[in-house]
Amino acid sequence: MTVVDAHHHVWDLSVRDQDWITGPELAPLRRDFTMKDLEPEARAAGVERTVLVQTITVPEETPEFLALAEEHDLIAGVVGWTDLTRPDVAEELSRLRELPGGRHLKGIRHQVQGEPDPEWLLRPDVRRGLAAVADAGLVYDLVVLPHQLPACARAAADLPGLTLVLDHLGKPPIASGGLEPWASGLRTLAARPNTVAKLSGLVTEADLASWTVEDLRPYADVALEAFGPERLMYGSDWPVCTLATSYGTTLDLVRRLTPEDDHEQILATTATRVYGL
Repeated sequence: MTVVDAHHHVWDLSVRDQDWITGPELAPLRRDFTMKDLEPEARAAGVERTVLVQTITVPEETPEFLALAEEHDLIAGVVGWTDLTRPDVAEELSRLRELPGGRHLKGIRHQVQGEPDPEWLLRPDVRRGLAAVADAGLVYDLVVLPHQLPACARAAADLPGLTLVLDHLGKPPIASGGLEPWASGLRTLAARPNTVAKLSGLVTEADLASWTVEDLRPYADVALEAFGPERLMYGSDWPVCTLATSYGTTLDLVRRLTPEDDHEQILATTATRVYGL
């Protein structure tokens, strides 16, 4: 079975800083992580295709990622960034697709989790940008916190032609062991047929030093019940996952947290379909 890793990052600190890497807990990430680092680990784990996802909100990163996808067969798709509020966002999306590697552009993402307005996605200028993403045939990745899930559900209802992909299951409070209001918010979002979610980033929402598979299971169970395997996909969230575990373990975790009959959907089919890989 072809395995697709639908969510990973790379960065080179000599090109630009990753200003979100602050404090002692994130200190292990303050170095370069490149495709040369990732490829051996991915191949060893049986991963044959990946989706490279934006890390910071600068326009230069997306063209760099598209060019990188041209150089590395492992990268089958790129989720980049552009300013959704710019008046010429449709033209900018077209420009990105005309760049070297532009055929690899599959989606757009913004760090909504850092926006102070919990309804940022519902602003008229943002909604216009999201509509342009849909018109371009791209998907929109959601990196949000649990309190922002209601706005995600409303955006999905307002834009039925846009596929919204929830990264990291909306960052549930695994370390504290709570389910609500995250679970209710996730179920409301999943009720919209144009939504998909990634089983990614869970280990880093748990206690980094002492997490167990059983700590993660209630959250994976809610997601599987809400979305079903046909709307769930695996993502390593490498290299952020290395704060808690290895690349290969992220894949093993998804296999352990989901029924074997669902593995082909979650590990390959959903991502291939949603991102058009």
